[in-house]
Amino acid sequence: MALFEEEMDTSPMVSSLLSSLANYSNLTQGSKEHEEAENNEEARKKTVQAPRMGTLMGVYLPCMQNILGVILFLRMTWLVGAGGVLGTFIIVFMCCSTTMLTAISMSAIATNGVVPAGGSYYMISRSLGPEFGGAVGICFYLGTTFAGAMYILGCIEILLIYIVPAAAIFKMEGLEGAEAEAALLNNMRVYGTIVLSFMALVVFVGVKYVNKLALVFLACVILSILAVYAGVIKTSFDPPFFPVCLLGNRTLVSKGFDICAKTIEQGNATVTTKLWRAFCDSEFLNATCDEYFTSNNVSQIQGIPGITSGILAGVNGNLVIGTLAWPSPWVIVFGSFFSTCGAGLQSLTGAPRLLQAIARDSIIPFLRVFGHGKANGEPTWALLLTACICETGILIASLDAVAPILSMFFLMCYMFVNLACALQTLLRTPNWRPRFKFYHWALSLLGMSLCLTLMFLCSWYYAIVAMVIASCIYKYIEFCGAEKEWGDGIRGISLSAARYALMRLEEGPPHTKNWRPQILVLMSLDGEQSVEQPRLLSLTSQLKAGKGLTIVGACVEGTYLNNQPQAQKADQSLRKLMEVEKVKGFSQVVISSNLRDATSHLIQAGGLGGLRHNTVLVSFPKNWKQAEEHHRCRNFIEVVRETTAAHLALLVTKNISAYPSNGERFTEGHIDVWWIVHDGGLLMLLPFLLRQHKVWRKCKIRIFTVAQMDDNSIQMKKDLMTFLYHLRFDAEVEVVEMHDSDISAYTYEKTLVMEQRSQILKEMHLTKNEREREIQSITDVSRGSIRRKNPSNLHPQRSIAEESVGGSGEEKPEEEVAAVSQLLLYGKNATPTPTSPTSPTAPTPAAVTPGEEVQMTWTDETEKTNNPAVANPEINMMNQSNFRRMHHAQELNGVIVKKSKEAKLVLLNMPGPPKNRNGEENYMEFLEVLTEGLNRVLLVRGGGREVITIYS
Repeated sequence: MALFEEEMDTSPMVSSLLSSLANYSNLTQGSKEHEEAENNEEARKKTVQAPRMGTLMGVYLPCMQNILGVILFLRMTWLVGAGGVLGTFIIVFMCCSTTMLTAISMSAIATNGVVPAGGSYYMISRSLGPEFGGAVGICFYLGTTFAGAMYILGCIEILLIYIVPAAAIFKMEGLEGAEAEAALLNNMRVYGTIVLSFMALVVFVGVKYVNKLALVFLACVILSILAVYAGVIKTSFDPPFFPVCLLGNRTLVSKGFDICAKTIEQGNATVTTKLWRAFCDSEFLNATCDEYFTSNNVSQIQGIPGITSGILAGVNGNLVIGTLAWPSPWVIVFGSFFSTCGAGLQSLTGAPRLLQAIARDSIIPFLRVFGHGKANGEPTWALLLTACICETGILIASLDAVAPILSMFFLMCYMFVNLACALQTLLRTPNWRPRFKFYHWALSLLGMSLCLTLMFLCSWYYAIVAMVIASCIYKYIEFCGAEKEWGDGIRGISLSAARYALMRLEEGPPHTKNWRPQILVLMSLDGEQSVEQPRLLSLTSQLKAGKGLTIVGACVEGTYLNNQPQAQKADQSLRKLMEVEKVKGFSQVVISSNLRDATSHLIQAGGLGGLRHNTVLVSFPKNWKQAEEHHRCRNFIEVVRETTAAHLALLVTKNISAYPSNGERFTEGHIDVWWIVHDGGLLMLLPFLLRQHKVWRKCKIRIFTVAQMDDNSIQMKKDLMTFLYHLRFDAEVEVVEMHDSDISAYTYEKTLVMEQRSQILKEMHLTKNEREREIQSITDVSRGSIRRKNPSNLHPQRSIAEESVGGSGEEKPEEEVAAVSQLLLYGKNATPTPTSPTSPTAPTPAAVTPGEEVQMTWTDETEKTNNPAVANPEINMMNQSNFRRMHHAQELNGVIVKKSKEAKLVLLNMPGPPKNRNGEENYMEFLEVLTEGLNRVLLVRGGGREVITIYS
């Protein structure tokens, strides 16, 4: 009970929670949405209650005024005349089917929880994510705004053509064709701007005035529609006189003639009419006339014969507006006029609130100013922007040109509403529990297909423009919009796709052609949990260029229960730095009782399934000689050991503070690669990846290798250039001769074998392609050339390199590479042992192959018992080889400094550490001597597999 009482002190009572949920109501239009209101300080202040419009005034009325608007009154008669009754029925059926299917999808989404301000935008953004929601929301806003322009233009067209034609500022009397159309458009621009200003003022004053006017406008619309039905009933008994002139089966516009005939009898003579002169080149009977006019007769029929006969198909919209209205055509004229006015007001009322909802979500940064408004939440700034955009549509002036624009935006919105419903249904999201049950994903997909089809049927170029606009908004929100977690369906698709991809990755390791460094970056933190070496992430960004996996790891010492706040702070520091350095990846902070174990956990457990790191990036410990930094030195060496055991590549940066930031640019310089041993090609691949980044793009690559006196330096260079050519690497090659060192034998091993293999291939008369395959196979079996020779009649013997690091007798490729690296840099004669009677006789130089030349072996176990120096390799190494190692390191360092002192970056093979812990300090000292005098050094240790190939 005490536990429950403690919980009750910190949690709201169940009854209070249920009461708040039961009494929950939609937030007022334009107010902050419910899930973010608690984080907004302004939401905590007492605000003035904005007027609520309710279901009738806020939903039903605007929909009715949009349906019974300008298209119905001004363009339906034209549609019937152009397409006929059957064609018009098919068009209207497709449109109604689209809206019906969209309404079903919208009903499912709307009943799946509370929908605050924003309407369709809210539903789409919470179903498909902020990128889709923002893009479609802006398109829907633009569509609503241009709809306001269309309604105002329709209002002016009715005013100037049917109500008061004399009010035209630009006179149209006596004008025909393009001149008359230009005058009409100019009149519509002037009067449209005046009406827009008046409507914007009404909306600014308050929504309550819009509601009052809307009732009057709706009453006029309903009255005019009733008058049409009354007129239809009246014409069934008493058809009005409405003659229509036909030429053949084509209707004629009656404005150009007064008599529906080619000729008339006047006295005893036949006289031509105005209709004759419209189709012939003169008024005489022998004139040359239009072929269709000559071959067809002119007739006059009754345009409205009654309800039993219907309206003549193909009358080209010549029916005068209000013809079927009763008791007077003026009823339908004024009804259509007030309908367009009401619809325009509704558009100017809804569009600013939609923009305000988008702005308050903060997904588009530059729109945030439009989220503010008056004290009661009215969107003042959004109304101003809406009026300006609406004025753009009015300046277009043509009703037929504005209508396709808003149609594209609305159809795109409907399409994504259907997509959202289908997506939520197919993904079976646990939160998808709509109260409306009469929906199906197939109906949603059908509605989405109809929307897309209608977009391209209406206007394919407008459809493309609308999609381009939506795509640009989508990419903008993705690039700089605020991160939102709304549990959207796109995230569900991403999770499903990620799971599928991870399962595929488990099928096997990546092919050499697909290998790229998947990096685990080990960061060190200070006492404040801040990153000590931010340039390490700069190098990661330059190396990855946003591709592949990146895990940025850090360690916190302590226990999870006590140090979780420090871990969260460290994670925030990592994420912030990753955002600054534009590193796309994941951060991971591990808490352990000591930093050594935490680092080991990161190396072992980083990643998921097949998506794991294959490379570890760490900085060389500074001030490692100081006693207080000794733990960092030990941790570093253990990292090297563990990456080797785990078959991971290792990159160690020296002087990381001198590395360039992402904002710097090298206009010239070199990236120098000192190829001491073949490590699977990683040493070759890294400079190529770095040059993909703008920081290193203008640097040139130089590859150095080392030769001895008895080596053919010219042939070495030639073979290495051939190898690089097959690898498609553009680099300079230089062979450096070192007279007093044995390093060259191991350095040149690969290229010398390649030369011998090429000679053999020529003798075998192989084709060029076959020779290239054999050249590539050098890298696949190269470790075989440095393996130990184990005669069957002798005990297994161990190479001096393996013994120096305490290696096991197992023939693992990774350990062989470590052995060569150790021999290479420490010196092959580090601990020579005289040959005993039980050991193999040393081969003569004439009988030594390049692979056999490096086989310096320990004596067998029986000799170790008689020779203390041999029995204890650690003492032997400490006493006999330390000086020789440092001597070789100094020699190699002198050559590297001479050639690469001015290089922007030096890449160098990194030898493995001794497995005997007594030699750790000597190992660190060796690395210091090897890299002394160099500004930026990247030590590279391969992971035991090939990472480059000559094949496409």
